[in-house]
Amino acid sequence: MDILELSAIELVNKIKQREISSREATRAVLDNIEKIEPKVKAFLSTRPEQALRRAAEIDEKIARGENAGPLSGLPVAVKDNICIKGEQTSCASKILAGFKPPYNATLTTKLDHAGAVIVGKTNLDEFAMGGSTENSGVCPTYNPWNTEHVPGGSSGGSAAAVAAREAITSIGSDTGGSIRQPASFCGVTGLKPTYGRVSRYGLVAFASSLDQIGPFGKSVADVALMLNAISGHDQRDSTSVNELVPNYTAGLTGDLKNLKIGVPIQYFEKGLDHEVKAAVEKAMEKLHRLGAHLIEVNMPHTEYAVATYYILATAEASSNLARYDGVKYGHRTEKQSSLIEMYKRTKDEGFGDEVKRRILLGTYVLSSGYYDAYYLKAQKVRTLVKQDFDHAFEKVDCLITPTAPSTAYRIGENIDDPLKMYLMDIFTISANLAGIPGLSVPCGFDSKGLPIGFQLLGKVFGEETVLRIGHAYQQQTDYHTRRPPVLNEESAEVQS
Repeated sequence: MDILELSAIELVNKIKQREISSREATRAVLDNIEKIEPKVKAFLSTRPEQALRRAAEIDEKIARGENAGPLSGLPVAVKDNICIKGEQTSCASKILAGFKPPYNATLTTKLDHAGAVIVGKTNLDEFAMGGSTENSGVCPTYNPWNTEHVPGGSSGGSAAAVAAREAITSIGSDTGGSIRQPASFCGVTGLKPTYGRVSRYGLVAFASSLDQIGPFGKSVADVALMLNAISGHDQRDSTSVNELVPNYTAGLTGDLKNLKIGVPIQYFEKGLDHEVKAAVEKAMEKLHRLGAHLIEVNMPHTEYAVATYYILATAEASSNLARYDGVKYGHRTEKQSSLIEMYKRTKDEGFGDEVKRRILLGTYVLSSGYYDAYYLKAQKVRTLVKQDFDHAFEKVDCLITPTAPSTAYRIGENIDDPLKMYLMDIFTISANLAGIPGLSVPCGFDSKGLPIGFQLLGKVFGEETVLRIGHAYQQQTDYHTRRPPVLNEESAEVQS
């Protein structure tokens, strides 16, 4: 039995029934990390001693006949912008070098209560700003399907870890597609929940009105299992919504009869790679044969989403990142002659180019002369984008779109063209502006062997519906079970 090929649900059940121990599963994951990590670089840090100790505790609990939780002994990776008490949380930035939070994120606490085993912290674009993980202040992450290509971002490390079997499931964050796009690029399943469904307490903020924590897994069922464990109201997060959390795994009935799925015409027009379009259309045909009705819908403000997002997100980033001044925590320059000089040099040395770019853009749009022209207008357009979804959901139960306009591009291909990079988020950004859930599901491969994903967008707190549709599709296909080439190689050469 290959432990690494088991689904999260299968593994948890076997651990509970004592067919496999959590320690065996954790050891298998840690051994695979040691083998694969030099080539993929999904992790910024691992915690083998803590993980094995935690796994042993779970095994002892199960042996005593106690309930070890819904994620009993499951090896999980966590994005390194989520706090674990006493362990470095760097956001892949030099400015947070050495920072060890004095508290746990609510997400971390929930994973602990659910019985999960956290094996390490995954790589990301610095402060989650980017779509390729090339903007990490430590090193890029490489796509397990072809290590000359990006894994997507900003949660590229979390997506690559699941694809390369370096974790059974993982956690990322999504500000404009940062879970769904890397899920598509790496051939795994990823969910951005409704804004407010999962607590953001302990998530290092990029853009507070857009950020949302969510899970990755090999399958929709694994994602549903994780969502059960991490959802719920949190009094420490003022944006957390006190809404009843359903049993997401119980809702995976596979029944799509008479379900109405909207097809936004704006998402299938210019700029979409023909192989991606063909794969998504094939998936739509499969859903139709399963009983769903496909209905064309109009989303007229889609074209303004990217511009709106990059005004609002950079404005919020400018505000949130002002706290990194070298005074309270993290990096402080050694070259200083005054307090102002210390502020300037600390930020110049600590922040990477992409973070600086977004801070400058955000500061500009918030300045007194441009606030009304840019920021205020963007907020009004955000409302129009949300209204597009409201109107569409009066006719349909969810929407289907491509997750990304292309498959994973080559490392370095877009790094010098920020605008081109930003446009890669064109299909995912709107969900964050509207606060709705989005699920990326593998649906094929292009002629280069790179994964393709489609996206399901649901109503507010409509995770049950998108998960049910995605699961029904995966019951009829095997794209989510395929193994990336990096797992089939005898040795892993270290990337330069």
